[in-house]
Amino acid sequence: MLSGLRERILPAAQRRPLEELAGSLDLSSGDIRAKRSAFWTMLALSAVIASAGVLTDSTATVIGAMIIAPLATPIMGIALATVRHRGQGAISFVLFGGLLVIAVGMAFSALLPTSYELLANSQIAGRTSPKLMDLVAALATGLAGAVAHARRDVAAVLPGVAIAISLVPPLAVAGVCLGRGALWLTLGALVLFLSNLLALVLGGIVVFTATGYATEVIALSGRSRRRTRLTLGLLVVAVLVPLSANSVVSYLLTRWSAQARTVAYGWISTVPNSSVAGVDVVARELHIRVRTPGDLPPIPSLLSALRGRIPDGVPIVLETTQGSTVHAGRVGAPS
Repeated sequence: MLSGLRERILPAAQRRPLEELAGSLDLSSGDIRAKRSAFWTMLALSAVIASAGVLTDSTATVIGAMIIAPLATPIMGIALATVRHRGQGAISFVLFGGLLVIAVGMAFSALLPTSYELLANSQIAGRTSPKLMDLVAALATGLAGAVAHARRDVAAVLPGVAIAISLVPPLAVAGVCLGRGALWLTLGALVLFLSNLLALVLGGIVVFTATGYATEVIALSGRSRRRTRLTLGLLVVAVLVPLSANSVVSYLLTRWSAQARTVAYGWISTVPNSSVAGVDVVARELHIRVRTPGDLPPIPSLLSALRGRIPDGVPIVLETTQGSTVHAGRVGAPS
């Protein structure tokens, strides 16, 4: 059964020899100087491109950084080394490479004005609040990347895999946020990177094991196998916990925003020709955008109506089409 699955995933005619695969993923074999100079040069350039794309909120520029970023190579090298129970020298390239990208992001953060709102930038906001589905997508991408590396005939999909998996951009975002002193946003970006890294490693381990590369080396002792499994298990838990928690929080925020919109609609409808334009969570505040040709209804009645629909203590900010912003107060606070 396993051999049949292996043949479907990786026909023998298209299977890359172990030596060739290992050579392409190992930056410490073959022409070491050429490999490493190319790795560090392309990584530095991709860090600059990603940081510039993040600060200009340009999706196209960030995608360009994803395509040329070489971090996936040592990450897949970690997966192959784990399967073969060999040294993990690729870890140092991932570690120091990540620090390089963060440093570039911090340098770029110095270009921002002091009044710059990080979460108003979609490239930053989208990479500082990772969810469980991000891990699912990354795992599928890791499987695809491993298959592309192992097969001779699908190498053309690697640029698509590079776009799908986000490695350098979250590190650049982490550097920008760290440079601005936003530690929680920095942590969120790092969790996204770590989840994508773990997904790539796990995907690579699954594919490289299923396609037979693990059988080409001498089996290791049970103790070493258990240690490897324990390490991977701890990494999975370390990533799953914050991703799951953030997914729950995001669900609750969406639910509370919908309830706040319903309450706000009933509140503003007392003014003719008025409507609710939207409800958003911005910097831990609930922003309610309303369209109204006249004055707002009494604000205490809105806060009273929101009580019990969303948690007490949430700050409410009203934004009108007339350009005014009203800090209404906190839900449940004494009048």
